[in-house]
Amino acid sequence: MVYCGKPSRGCQMCRTRRIKCDETKPTCNQCAKSHRQCPGYRDEFDLIFRNETTATERRARRAGKKAPRGTPGILGQETVGPTSPASNQASLSPAVKQAMKSPLAMAIIPAIEVPVDTKASCHFVSNFVLVPRQGTTRGFMDYLVPLLKAEPPGGHLQHAFNACSLASLGNRVASQGVNFQERALTEYSKALAGTNAALRHPGESKSDATLAAVLMLGMFENITAKHIGDFAWGSHIEGAIQIVKARGRKQLRSKTGLLLFIAVRTQLIIHTLTSGKAPIMGADWWLNDAVKDESAAACQRINLKTSELRAEVNRVMMGVSRSPENVELMLALMRRAQQLDQEAASWMKMVPEPWHYRTLCWEDTVPEGDYSRAEVFPGRVDVYADFWIASVWNMVRTARLILASIVVRCAAWVCSPVDYRTTPEYATASRTCADMITDIVASVPYHLGWHAKRKHLFDDKSLSEFACGEEDGMKGLAGYFLTWPLACVMNQDYVSDSQRQWIIGRLRYIGDELGIRYAHILSQLQIRIPSMLIRRDGLMAQPFSAGNNFVKLMSASMPPTAGYTMNPLQQREAMQREYVEQRKAELLAKASGGSSCPEEVKSVAQKLLTV
Repeated sequence: MVYCGKPSRGCQMCRTRRIKCDETKPTCNQCAKSHRQCPGYRDEFDLIFRNETTATERRARRAGKKAPRGTPGILGQETVGPTSPASNQASLSPAVKQAMKSPLAMAIIPAIEVPVDTKASCHFVSNFVLVPRQGTTRGFMDYLVPLLKAEPPGGHLQHAFNACSLASLGNRVASQGVNFQERALTEYSKALAGTNAALRHPGESKSDATLAAVLMLGMFENITAKHIGDFAWGSHIEGAIQIVKARGRKQLRSKTGLLLFIAVRTQLIIHTLTSGKAPIMGADWWLNDAVKDESAAACQRINLKTSELRAEVNRVMMGVSRSPENVELMLALMRRAQQLDQEAASWMKMVPEPWHYRTLCWEDTVPEGDYSRAEVFPGRVDVYADFWIASVWNMVRTARLILASIVVRCAAWVCSPVDYRTTPEYATASRTCADMITDIVASVPYHLGWHAKRKHLFDDKSLSEFACGEEDGMKGLAGYFLTWPLACVMNQDYVSDSQRQWIIGRLRYIGDELGIRYAHILSQLQIRIPSMLIRRDGLMAQPFSAGNNFVKLMSASMPPTAGYTMNPLQQREAMQREYVEQRKAELLAKASGGSSCPEEVKSVAQKLLTV
């Protein structure tokens, strides 16, 4: 053992790269800045003293290679002649073989093999779990972090989380020899079995882990978008609603319970707006004592009231006849929609300063004239404080689009057979919808990567951040937030052809690049709202449904005509029903793009047109 002088105390990576290491423990900042994995530092004893035997053998071997044939080598043996590298390697001891490695080979550090499950977990958390900073109230699925820490390895929540993680990663990266889909389905099956077992248990059925697992199963359907993806997602959300109802108000006493309650409420809003159903227990039940952020709660109240009003309008239009009393009823519903729209407009004006968005720039042209591939639609490009705030803004804009369709439908019902497009209500709704569409379109570039190119605009430390990973990449959560608003905008009558082409391209981009496969299904819809709903409302208001009672009583006593099983009025009503069903089938085929479209697209179109 000999003293070798003062060697470098830097990490192996910095010594290999021949740069100065700041020697920060446990990993140096040079490696962190260059996104390299720091291999660490050598032992302090080895820095001062090291075994020189292998170095001596290496020098001797090199000298022996350079010596001419028949001359004595440095260790006294005669070099017989040139030998092949294979024979040289075979005659050396393992220590000498290690010593004979080139400096480059010795400097290369083998990559650490990370298990696929670990990669998938990190990918999902860095793309979907948004945690608040410095005590702020903004976050998304941040309840997963504490719940997964307390979850046993084989728990149903862990399996549901693994299923979503593997499915999301598999949608965004190459297979690399791993069948992500098969592994994700395996985890999904285990999660379903474990959740069903937990729901049969009196105590486990109301636990935080079970409710979180049901929400994760619903998210899996959005990520994978299988044949029954839309139906399965709705069934999972309805199951989560029933669990929340069974848990009662005491769930709001804990932080995790409140976060789960708000998460279910958010999913409930989207479910009611897409299915046309009124929220179970009513809007007030979902908002009382469950407010974590005043501005967000006010927005969700508007959305819940919108879904309640929409369900009521659908119920009234399908069951009433045209009479003066019902006309007044329809006008009252229209005034309620207008009043709720005014509340939404006031919310947009009164939000606190941190919620304001700003215009980053204006885009005038589309590269190569292809709107479906353009990153930005000509016009404004707006930026927001974070994805969560942007999603709240788009939800209130979506509510205003739905309220405008309610107003126009009521006006069309009242003024029929006069063209509803001549009414002042239609003119007002057109202006409102055009503004909301422009605002939603202007928010899309921020969601899909513009913030990554403008880092200097996002230096506010009070914003939410993802639980791990880099903040400046394209995030799956942004696509998840955008899917429903873009689908709602794409189906509006007031969207131009170029806007619709661009939105379809963005939905496909979300499905391909961000891994939210449900966006592919929505991009294939060809629904037009409110015109198709107005046409359906007209079919529901056919004269046969408003027949006079005395005529029905008289016809009921009439015997059927010879050769028929029904009396004349029954025959007329049956023919009219057949005509209505035929027209409804034609309307559905047009909305779903024809008979050759996938079954999942037909399912979504039918749900949107039968609300």
